[in-house]
Amino acid sequence: MKKSVFALLIIAGTCSAASAQDYPQGTAYKTALGVRLSSSAAMINNSVSFKQFISDKTAIEAYFSFGDPLALGAMLEFHKPLAPAGLRYYYGVGGYLGFVKTTNPATQKTTTDPNIGAQGVIGLDYKFSNVPLNLSLDWKPELNIVSDINFEPAAIGFTARFTFGK
Repeated sequence: MKKSVFALLIIAGTCSAASAQDYPQGTAYKTALGVRLSSSAAMINNSVSFKQFISDKTAIEAYFSFGDPLALGAMLEFHKPLAPAGLRYYYGVGGYLGFVKTTNPATQKTTTDPNIGAQGVIGLDYKFSNVPLNLSLDWKPELNIVSDINFEPAAIGFTARFTFGK
């Protein structure tokens, strides 16, 4: 748990340093914080989402999913504009570290197993012009690599974020 909090602080610090840059005017927002709700039992499902643009078309998004599983993930995302103002599609790749509780039925002992994996994303991102609100709808498949090799293809998510900066 301490390592997860430390990693989250490092990501936030890196993103804060990046926000000191000047961004081209095409970026609808610089920073956003909100909640992502997911339809599946992916490692990173219902989570807190923090997104920071590091250039006009590139963003870093961090996820913190609490409960069971407890997970921390990060994605590098590439945004491309679409016809209506404020609408973009995006795609990206990243990884995660998760902790899953498992119970041995014979001994009734509970252990926490780490899971490390890769994730990808493709989605739509909309920023309202007069309201500091951003909505995203995405597909984020995950591949557990360490501990429990598993592929979760059905991770559809909806995210609502409060936005900061232009």
